[in-house]
Amino acid sequence: MFKYYGKYAPYLFLLPAGIVLLIFFFIPFFQTIVLSFQDYTASIYHPSWVGVQNYIKLFHNPIFYKVLWNTFIYLFVAVPVLAIFPLFVAILINQKIRGVTLYKILIYLPVIVSIVVAAIAFKWLYADQGILNYIVTAMGFESIGWLTDPKWALYSVIWVTIWKGIGYYMIIYLAALMSVPKELYEACDIDGADFLTKHLTVTIPHIMPTIALVTTISAISAMKVFAEIYVMTKGGPLNSSKTIVYYIYERAFENLDLGYASAMAVVLLIIVMGFSFINIFCFERNKYQL
Repeated sequence: MFKYYGKYAPYLFLLPAGIVLLIFFFIPFFQTIVLSFQDYTASIYHPSWVGVQNYIKLFHNPIFYKVLWNTFIYLFVAVPVLAIFPLFVAILINQKIRGVTLYKILIYLPVIVSIVVAAIAFKWLYADQGILNYIVTAMGFESIGWLTDPKWALYSVIWVTIWKGIGYYMIIYLAALMSVPKELYEACDIDGADFLTKHLTVTIPHIMPTIALVTTISAISAMKVFAEIYVMTKGGPLNSSKTIVYYIYERAFENLDLGYASAMAVVLLIIVMGFSFINIFCFERNKYQL
């Protein structure tokens, strides 16, 4: 059948995916840009064109800088842990040990748990009279407001993201470790290299593209975190755990300020693209050199 289409056959295979991307990505993307230049505060059905006023208003809003800073904290705390610790776990799990399948299941189990269920469970653990505060007070310390103290709220939510993501990124690293030639490990053993040297000189250079992938995925996930914050803190207390995606949701669906929320969404897109370019420059620039 496809011999009649000749060189157009590959494009026919790509057509369904292209249609899906057009409907669910490109059209909403351009609509968001248009919405960012409109004002919906007077009427949600008859918006007025305000140009760049939403962006000017955005960059003069101290709350925006607060939530942006919270987002960067989320990024710089969660991403290094999710990029490094799962690799360490994957290397350990990749050894010949008894019960390795059970360990893989237990570590991966949080991934299949719904994020809403996980957030509710941790909210109970973090309660003023919860298990964590029971342990803290039993050790002779004062109870901690895990979700009610501005100093702790954001980091308490970050831990939920880390707990849920370790197993997912571990599986990605395990798949990458299978591609590392065993002959190189045997050569390291012959040379008398220890465990750390063997993986620093062989494992990490070979799976660097996978490390770049995990770093990018975890960074994007950290930038757009929402469910944990919605269930556990609602952005409080005092905006201490509010990130930019939650703030976009708040302005768009609670305040019905669609233009202002769209402007924030465009800014978020630019930030995410910036981190993607940084990732390419740091990890994969050799691929793109002419």
